[in-house]
Amino acid sequence: MKFNAIRRAAMCMAIAGLGLAPAAQAADPGITDTAIRIGLFSPLSGSGMAYGFDVVNAAKMYYDKVNKEGGIHGRKIELVVEDTRCNANDLVAAVKKLVEQDHVFLLNGGSCSAAVVAAREYVERAKVPFFMLNASGDGALYPPSKYIYGAFSISQYAVGGSVVEFAVDHFKAKKIGYINHDDAYGGWNQTAAEFQAKRHDGVSLSVQSINPSINDVTAPMLKVRAADPDVLLLTTYARPAALIIKKAHELGWNKPIVLTVTGTADLTQLVENVGGAAALQNFYIQDVVLGLPSDPKMQWVYDMYKEYYPDLAAKPGHPQSYMPYGLPPAMTVVKALEDAGPEPTREKVLAALQNFKLETGVMASPVEFTPTDHAAQKSAIYMKFDGQNRELIPGTFKSAWTYTPKQ
Repeated sequence: MKFNAIRRAAMCMAIAGLGLAPAAQAADPGITDTAIRIGLFSPLSGSGMAYGFDVVNAAKMYYDKVNKEGGIHGRKIELVVEDTRCNANDLVAAVKKLVEQDHVFLLNGGSCSAAVVAAREYVERAKVPFFMLNASGDGALYPPSKYIYGAFSISQYAVGGSVVEFAVDHFKAKKIGYINHDDAYGGWNQTAAEFQAKRHDGVSLSVQSINPSINDVTAPMLKVRAADPDVLLLTTYARPAALIIKKAHELGWNKPIVLTVTGTADLTQLVENVGGAAALQNFYIQDVVLGLPSDPKMQWVYDMYKEYYPDLAAKPGHPQSYMPYGLPPAMTVVKALEDAGPEPTREKVLAALQNFKLETGVMASPVEFTPTDHAAQKSAIYMKFDGQNRELIPGTFKSAWTYTPKQ
């Protein structure tokens, strides 16, 4: 009797083990023997469309290229695309849908920082790898999250540090005027800007922080003029930047103005919004790609866009300025999946990113990740822009700010 009881117990354990085995070995959502499903999202409509429409198109064309070349370890990429309208509520809803209903393996999206930051809590609970598109997303990147990687264009911390370094190096500026937004977005770039300024003896930063919805910039510009800086740096969105540049011209400002990448989505529209090229006679723009669109090093990007979207490429304003930014995150996703091996899991993908470096042939510096920094790029280039022509300033300019964990 005792032997039979032991045998029955052993059989029950074996059956239970068989029942547990499939769950223990179950694949992560969104991956089969033939496909990897990726959630791709960005603003594809609304006032923020210029930040993401062609960025998504660039990512889509790269994923399609990979599929045509055989996929990743024999699996083809399947995309589920969502429109987030540059809105935090829409983005979080899109992310939840992609994870819970579409069962994607990983997320690749986000072109507006505030919207991206709003998704951090959910992404960490869902434990799904999240690769941003062109959002800076500093609030989701610092402190580093195991699941979130971004700043493939440039982080806001790096925006502020790099533009100050350019002002000091190129203009030999000692007194720097600086206009940012009075929100977290502005605080991130200001922190690094002040850090960068302190690295140079005798350099001071005079900051005016404005509301992103400001309609009259007369007061901040009068304060800037009174401070009499050697150069004015703008780290605002496109609309406030246009108001400031126009007002500066009306006030007779003739010193250099440098607009960071945050306000340069559509240069044709910028010229119109500032009242014409006369307001841009001592004007510079920040960018994070290797060079001008006419640079032979960048030609393959624009040729590829024309191949995939011939009708769109024939329209004025296309490709949009941010278009190339969609390539590095897609390239990083593909490389991480390749590095994860023939049987990828989310954990293997995340492990592949811990010490990661990728030359994209697109951006001013490589994509680099470490266990303590998940922001991909710290450098930028600069161009003189007169309303029609762009002239590249030699060199790249790197932000020195680094994240320090709070004790």
